[in-house]
Amino acid sequence: MSLPSFDPADYPAQLAEKLARFKHDFAPFELPEPSVCESATRAYRLRAEFRMWHDGARIDYAMFDPADPKRAIVIDDFPPAAAPIAAAMPRLRERLMASEALKRKLFQVDFLATLSGELMITLIYHRALDAAWEADAALLAADLGVQLIGRSRKQKIVLGRDWLLEEFELNGRRLRYKQIENSFSQPNGEMNRQMLGWACARAAGIGGDLLELYCGNGNFTVALAPQFGRVLATEVSKPSVAAAEFSLEANAIDNVTMVRMSSDEISDALAGGRDYRRMRHVDLSAYAFTTLFVDPPRSGLDPLTVELARGFDNILYISCNPQTLQENVAALYATHRIAAAAAFDQFPYTHHLECGLLLQKRAASATQEPA
Repeated sequence: MSLPSFDPADYPAQLAEKLARFKHDFAPFELPEPSVCESATRAYRLRAEFRMWHDGARIDYAMFDPADPKRAIVIDDFPPAAAPIAAAMPRLRERLMASEALKRKLFQVDFLATLSGELMITLIYHRALDAAWEADAALLAADLGVQLIGRSRKQKIVLGRDWLLEEFELNGRRLRYKQIENSFSQPNGEMNRQMLGWACARAAGIGGDLLELYCGNGNFTVALAPQFGRVLATEVSKPSVAAAEFSLEANAIDNVTMVRMSSDEISDALAGGRDYRRMRHVDLSAYAFTTLFVDPPRSGLDPLTVELARGFDNILYISCNPQTLQENVAALYATHRIAAAAAFDQFPYTHHLECGLLLQKRAASATQEPA
């Protein structure tokens, strides 16, 4: 597999191939015709990471071909990069070239941008960072108007702050999110907005209470909360929980309770397992859950969480891995049917496809097996 070609002329055929594979793989589960959310063909990525290639006094951004991982490919620009990243790349490179303190043993550069125009740059080194580096880095951050972070082994220096504030419109609301450096955030901002819109449309009118697993920084939590009476949202990462709590407050949302727990722990708690200290402020018996929302890692739902999901009337499932989604749907097919589907092209010019499904519980007499 070689580096992708970012030719917009190829995009329709590439997307059609991914959609055909999605429909084929889920045909045994009576997949309804999916909604298709196309990506922009350029300037869509809010995250980008580059190795820095040193050649004498010169440094360049570089990527490595998966077919030949030891061969660096120097790049002058990166068409998928969102506008803030694309504008900063040449300016940053020239400033790095002009400063020995910033350039020496620079290994990697990470960019994180927002739809609202903020930008964070992380410079990663194979050496300790000193006062000379910090002085030049402060000038660089001010000149580029960015949040700047320097990292090396056991060292992190922050010039400004180590998070960004994302803001965008959704269904007449202006949503605000805290995005922390080195934590997960959606890479394709406009596609994320389409995913949120699809999920909100599917949740409309269901009512009752919502259980959300793997909530991250509250990306879906903030969007979905007004659709439900109460929301119990869980996440295992401490920084993500803190970001989610910030986002809930920034959006004046008061019907969400956050719990730092893994999916198997909350599954055990809901099944009447052991008492968890982190749940001591939560009265599970007071919730009337109608819906489970999950956006799990690539590994999908573990068996304990699949068992938990069987008890919900509605399962809203966003997946970054159709293979594990297929396995989970197969495990749930006897009790749940696919009521709605969507394909979100989060990563154009690659084989990856993000998927969304609404699963609804079958009537007691209508249990089925895959065709």
